[in-house]
Amino acid sequence: MARGRAPGYGNQREDILAHAARLFAIHGYCATSMNEVAAACAMSKASLYHYFRDKDALLVDIAEGHVRRLEAVVEELRLQALAPAARLQELIRRFVAEYGGAQHAHRVLTEDVRFLDDADRARILDRERHVVAAFADVIAELRPELDRAHLVKPLTMLLFGMINWMFTWLKDDGKLDPQAMAGVVTDLFFGGFPAVRIPAASPAANPVASAPAH
Repeated sequence: MARGRAPGYGNQREDILAHAARLFAIHGYCATSMNEVAAACAMSKASLYHYFRDKDALLVDIAEGHVRRLEAVVEELRLQALAPAARLQELIRRFVAEYGGAQHAHRVLTEDVRFLDDADRARILDRERHVVAAFADVIAELRPELDRAHLVKPLTMLLFGMINWMFTWLKDDGKLDPQAMAGVVTDLFFGGFPAVRIPAASPAANPVASAPAH
C-alpha cells in the first residue's frame, strides 16, 4: 500500500514555494541554491528534497502556479454577464490585485522562465498567451476596427506593460496601494483608448488601396 502524505504536506509545500519565490525574486534564480531555500524554510536540505526534486521543479511550480491563478481570474470573469468595458475594467482591477499579493512569484514569472527547459517553458508561455488573449478579445469587442487594423495586440501589450512592471517601482509602504493604482491604470487606458487613431498606412484605414489588383 502506498504511503500517504503527512498532514500539513500541502501547507508546507506552499510555504516552501513562497520562500523560494522570494529568494529567486531578490537574488535571482541562478544565484539561489537549494541550501539557501532550505535555510529560509528552517528545514534540512534532505527534507526539502522530500517536497521538490530540484530547483527547476521549484521554478516550474512558482511560475505555473502564478499563471494558473491568473487563468482562474479570466475564467471567473468570462462566466459573468459583464459588458465589455466592465469586463476589461474588472480584469485590470483583479490582475493588479493578484500581482500585488504575489509580487515575488510575478517577478519570477517575468524574469526567470527563460531558465526552464523547452517543454516547461513552452507550456507556461502558452498559458500566458491564453491570459493575454482574454484582454485582447475584450479590447477587440470594444473597438472592432482596431482589430482589423492589427492594433489590438499592440494595445494589449501596452496595457500589460503598465500592469506587469508596476511592482518594480511601487513601494509597499508608499502612498498608493495596488487598489489605487488599478484605478489609475484603468483611467489612463480608457482615457486614451477612444482617442487611438488608425494609422493612415493601415489596411483598415485605406481598404481600397489594400485591395488586390484585378
